[in-house]
Amino acid sequence: MDKKLYAMVHTGYWMDVGQPKDYLEGIKTYLHHKRTSHPEMLATGNNIVGNVIVDPSATISKTASVGPDVVVGPNCIIHGGARIHGSVLLRGSRIGSGSLILNSIIGWNSTVGKWTRIQKNSVLGEDVTVNDEVLLNGAKVLPHKEVKADVDTPQIIM
Repeated sequence: MDKKLYAMVHTGYWMDVGQPKDYLEGIKTYLHHKRTSHPEMLATGNNIVGNVIVDPSATISKTASVGPDVVVGPNCIIHGGARIHGSVLLRGSRIGSGSLILNSIIGWNSTVGKWTRIQKNSVLGEDVTVNDEVLLNGAKVLPHKEVKADVDTPQIIM
């Protein structure tokens, strides 16, 4: 081991996005940048509010509301009456009718039931199912889990 410290000069923008709250703030900053530099990358429509990127393969009900500060990944489905704000939906996630997703990250191939509320930097891992009418308030849910009851204080679901 040579016990040397190395550095690199970086001339662009950098921020630490290692925590969910920081990641969501980074997404917000990125979307704002796209608004000023490449507005054609942002989604438009009657149910899109503010800065939003939607993968072309995603399906969003005309009665859902998406934005501001949202990224919807490939093959996501957002059902009628759902509201997504300040959040990221990763590939294949599905949001049930009437659900509210606030400032949270929905993992790959996860399913959120009807009339469910996920908020306060909650994070769903891959292939998580959250049942109908459940509240997640700051929950971190590990992959391949089913959440059947409210989680009203921040905690890790293993």
